[in-house]
Amino acid sequence: SKKRGPMGVEGRLRLVMESALTARDRVGVQDFVLLENYTSEAAFIENLRRRFKESLIYLFNVCSYNTYRSMRTERKDQCILISGESGAGKTEASKKILLYYAVTCPAHDRMAALGDRLLQSNPVLEAFGNAKTLRNDNSSRFGKYMDVQFDFRGAPVGSHILNYLLEKSRVVHQNHGERNFHIFYQLLDGGEEDLLKRLDLERNPQNYQYLVKGNCPRVSSINDKNDWKAVMKALPIIGFTEEEVQELLNIIASVLHLGNTQFGEGEDGETHITTETQIRNLTRLLGVDGSALREALTHKKLIAKGEEMISPLNFEQAGSARDALAKAVYGRTFTWLVEKINQSLALKDEVYNSSKGSSVIGLLDIYGFEVLQHNSFEQFCINYCNEKLQQLFIELTLRSEQEEYETEGIAWETVQYFDNKIICDLIEEKHKGIISILDEECLRPGEACDISFLEKMEDTLGGHPHFITHKLANGKTRRIMSREEFRLLHYAGEVNYNVSGFLDKNNDSLYRNLKEVMCQSSNQIVRQCFRKEEVIDQKRPEMAATQFKNSLMKLMEILISKEPSYVRCIKPNDAKQPGRFDEVLVRHQVKYLGLMENLRVRRAGFAYRRRFEAFLQRYKPLCPETWPNWHGRLADGVSTLVNHLGYKPEEYKLGRSKIFIRFPKTLFTTEDALEAKNNPWLKFLYFSCVGYNTCWYVSYIVIVIQSAWRGMKARRRAKRRRQAAELIRRFIKGFIYRHEEYCPENEYFLDHVRYSFLKKLRKNLPKSVLDKSWPTPPPSLIEASEHLRWLHMQNMMRKYCRRIQPEWRKQMEQKVVASEIFKDQKDSYPQSVGKLFLGTRLENEQINLKVIQTLGNDKVQYGVPVTKYDRRGFKARPRQLLLTSSFAVLVDRTKIKQRIDYPALRGESGVKGSKRDLCLPQGDVVLHCDHVIEAVTKFAMMSGRTNHVNISLGSIRFALARGKEGIVDFIRGSELKVAKGKRGHLLVVSQG
Repeated sequence: SKKRGPMGVEGRLRLVMESALTARDRVGVQDFVLLENYTSEAAFIENLRRRFKESLIYLFNVCSYNTYRSMRTERKDQCILISGESGAGKTEASKKILLYYAVTCPAHDRMAALGDRLLQSNPVLEAFGNAKTLRNDNSSRFGKYMDVQFDFRGAPVGSHILNYLLEKSRVVHQNHGERNFHIFYQLLDGGEEDLLKRLDLERNPQNYQYLVKGNCPRVSSINDKNDWKAVMKALPIIGFTEEEVQELLNIIASVLHLGNTQFGEGEDGETHITTETQIRNLTRLLGVDGSALREALTHKKLIAKGEEMISPLNFEQAGSARDALAKAVYGRTFTWLVEKINQSLALKDEVYNSSKGSSVIGLLDIYGFEVLQHNSFEQFCINYCNEKLQQLFIELTLRSEQEEYETEGIAWETVQYFDNKIICDLIEEKHKGIISILDEECLRPGEACDISFLEKMEDTLGGHPHFITHKLANGKTRRIMSREEFRLLHYAGEVNYNVSGFLDKNNDSLYRNLKEVMCQSSNQIVRQCFRKEEVIDQKRPEMAATQFKNSLMKLMEILISKEPSYVRCIKPNDAKQPGRFDEVLVRHQVKYLGLMENLRVRRAGFAYRRRFEAFLQRYKPLCPETWPNWHGRLADGVSTLVNHLGYKPEEYKLGRSKIFIRFPKTLFTTEDALEAKNNPWLKFLYFSCVGYNTCWYVSYIVIVIQSAWRGMKARRRAKRRRQAAELIRRFIKGFIYRHEEYCPENEYFLDHVRYSFLKKLRKNLPKSVLDKSWPTPPPSLIEASEHLRWLHMQNMMRKYCRRIQPEWRKQMEQKVVASEIFKDQKDSYPQSVGKLFLGTRLENEQINLKVIQTLGNDKVQYGVPVTKYDRRGFKARPRQLLLTSSFAVLVDRTKIKQRIDYPALRGESGVKGSKRDLCLPQGDVVLHCDHVIEAVTKFAMMSGRTNHVNISLGSIRFALARGKEGIVDFIRGSELKVAKGKRGHLLVVSQG
């Protein structure tokens, strides 16, 4: 951990926590687990109020530091889960944690650049993913999970972002008092005049239909012009090229122009576009065909039984198609933007990427539980996400508690708690859950609508204890519920959802012809967002709720594999005023954050636990046997201390390295005793100091401290100089004796030379077996250098051989045998090296069936067509040379003309001439073959006679019948010729 001054960060944090423990009457307890009345919500709220007044609420640094420390010391992946309602500070907390890692972690120039990109990604994501809502001027309208990867030194080396459920509906509609995404207002307010002119935009947001519905173009707390500058500054740092920035702004402008695209209805009911200017702008900005876009916005393409049909859209359908296109373009561009940022933050160094010492800290900044006046599809998904996170929190908390008890050797008692699995199953269960019912209704043929979806839920889920509708409710509930609503009893309370728009938002569909138009875009970003495969693929994509459910399942898998830490953000008031504590609002957040339930789970065991050394260090003044120091085992010291304090057996347990105290009252009594013990000493010191001339006493102390400090600095400086002089002296003497045997005079110098050579060698090691370079060693390391060179070469050869595939290994073995036989022996060998040897030149269907039957169980391993010449007329006769595992045969159509058994080979196999001539060892015969090197290599390997191949120009002798001897003479000539030569020899003239 980092140290600053005499005390490390961990020590300071412990002091903060313990000072809060001492001043609990004023600031409350530092850990809510220490609440005496932990079941009382009023006591919980009162403790929050005390800490809020003392500014002890926002302790994200404890979480971020502790998480980082655990990651470094325990080498376990960590995650920080930030939750809270909109405006509570989740996004700010995540930015502060990232700032902590970027500023305090060790780093060099490359790491610093990564830290800059990590921080600069925030304004970009906020501009495109945040918006002003009724509750928060900078509300994140998407969920974000970020993995930050650290190397073995604890420096950040890479990062990756996952985004969840962007609120695309905000692009086309906002509630009164809310705004669209920030980027639209930033562009209009901060964009240069030339840029707006190129995009054909005006500065007034009221001129654009997608920006006027909320009737809130300006917000006092937001400076769009400054935010625009921050975004434009951040984009190049992250890695966006100038062309990509232009295309990105073209897309943003095109969304505004889409919103201003208007439709008219003709006398026959046909729909047409009345704003040609907007179509021209869209054509230019998106790089699409204008007529095709106009056609796609007013017609839809249907495919029935393999045939395409074009159907006109009515006025309402055309408007919906336009809005769907705007949402799809913006939503997919946001996904592309996140991927682009991921490319910039990705870990690019292969050394770090493959290092087993790297660890990960995940940071989850995701929407909190939402209960609005009107709750729709987005709130349903958000609250479902919070149900899953609550389920995970309980599971991980219980598991963490149980693991700690087991590690410390303390019995674990079963904890009873509310398991919200019943609510999660109600939403996500296959075939019977709300999401499955919603998908079925979206896919159902016929006129499906939101009301039919509600009726289907009533039929399937009626009687479920956590599901209520107007039809299923009692008389009292019916009076406050609409007929279009259903109520879910979440872990955090009841929420009414209006089904209006559920089917459309879940479908999230875009007509096929609109996709086809976008696929043809010349805008590179649009083309990457709308791929041609999507149009070709006939499979229907998953619905929005199912996509969110699947991504949430993957998120749960990620989180459950890491050690969790939690940041619970609580908004003190809705007026955004400092120092104001709204108890009603805070109580509401405590309820839906599930803090009381979580506290009860934690308090099922022991309220307080502390390592032996920390507990003994703090409370040792309370026992004469442990004061001032304890020299025995820590566990014995703690046992002596608690026995002196009169702890009862049911109040505490001693683990292997920690003391566990069951009741906060026991701890507070100990703390009060420590406070009473310290006070007399403080009074004594005070009165002792006042009894003398205070000014003189302070001056004397200052002089003593100054002289001691100066003396220590001087001694340190003199010591460093002596060490430096001694080092230089040893180095010079070692240089003088460098050629002598290893001795005290030269040992330091020679060690330095060896160390330098090894460092140089490490940076200049050969990278492949063909690289024969090697640094020149000093005289004393010649033998060691050669040994290291041999070891390194062996290691590279071993690695190379392990990577060779079986097929390639067989090919190389054959090439090695060919090299042993033919290298420097045959003129055509160098040209044949690059050609692969085939398994066979004859397939089974090319060999006569009778021959295969004659061979029986002896399978043909290799076959090649050859031309045979012998003394009988010296005519060319086509033959097939077949090699089996135990013999070779020459085949003439259906007959085996000659058989050569490998064990019978005694003499020499001859390869004569320079091109394609092969002389078999038995019989007066010469074979002409186009693949002579391959055939001879296969023959030699199968027969095991690689050392009996004779390659030379001249004559070869072989045995004939009746003890006679035959001779074949080989010479070179201009053309191939086989004839009877002098003295009755067979003469072979080879080309070349």
